[in-house]
Amino acid sequence: MKSVWRRVERPSAVKLRRIKAKAELEARVTLRYMALLAAVMTMLMMAFAPMVHGQDVGLAVFNYTDASGKKQSVDVVDKYYPKKIVQPIAKAGAQIDPKLRRAATIAEERARAHSLSKCWRFVKEALVAAGVVKSRPQTPLAKQAGQELVNNYGFKKLPISNPYEAPVGSVLVYGAKRAAGHVEIRTETGFVSDFRSKTPSPRPLIGVFAKS
Repeated sequence: MKSVWRRVERPSAVKLRRIKAKAELEARVTLRYMALLAAVMTMLMMAFAPMVHGQDVGLAVFNYTDASGKKQSVDVVDKYYPKKIVQPIAKAGAQIDPKLRRAATIAEERARAHSLSKCWRFVKEALVAAGVVKSRPQTPLAKQAGQELVNNYGFKKLPISNPYEAPVGSVLVYGAKRAAGHVEIRTETGFVSDFRSKTPSPRPLIGVFAKS
């Protein structure tokens, strides 16, 4: 019986280098693919984060708790504006009923971080609590607030068309064609209704109302 010997060929140095180079190339491609995938996932998470928190996509809001334990929120600025945006601090009108300033304070204490679509209800309650009005206004729509305050509660429409120029405590009423409109009270640093805001409503301003 003859023995059969099979010769085992060892790979040459050139072949080994080729195998090593191929493995390194595959490793680099895999790492680049994983890095690209991680970047895409990060972008998706940033894009949809506002939606997860119950806000409109594209409007990121940072929520925090201040030193007094009150929940606050501010818009995250994601665009650069070459011109400085100036938002003047409201002044107290000398002819304005001091109770209106109290109403502004009460409204700020009760307001939420985000709108509840109950602006007129919260403003009504603040006016009653501060003693500005003796009875609760009855109009259901926010855009009707100015007319009712003038007719039934001694308010007057001020000659002001810029919301930032409204005195502290004044009531700003906004219109809307097919909606209830909006109403808010001017504060020292912004505007308040059922939520706090540094900027006024973008709706068309019907008027600024106050009483002396």
